Amino acid sequence: MHELSIAMSIVEMAEEESQRQGGLRVTSVRLRLGALAGVVKTALMSSYELACEATFLTGSKLVIEDVPGVVFCPACNAKRPVQNSEWFRCSACGSLASEIVSGKELEVVSLEVEE
Repeated sequence: MHELSIAMSIVEMAEEESQRQGGLRVTSVRLRLGALAGVVKTALMSSYELACEATFLTGSKLVIEDVPGVVFCPACNAKRPVQNSEWFRCSACGSLASEIVSGKELEVVSLEVEE
């Protein structure tokens, strides 16, 4: 389960930033998670709780913003939502998409701290 290693990295990064800011207590971590990132949201949330144990982030929340998968269709010259993550086809015309526009995100957006 790679979600645990991801959660541990998030906790480590948040602890480092907290220390840079003078040891402020982190109450929540906000994350953008794309539908195509290959991460199971529920597993990540459970793993986050485990990764926080006995750290400066114990009791903090992981707040996840879901980012939908969007591809660019060259036939339609438009951005379209991904209907099936196994086949990146345009939801309007069925053509193969030329690029993924969004949905691969896995990024920490902000930390909420208590002063």
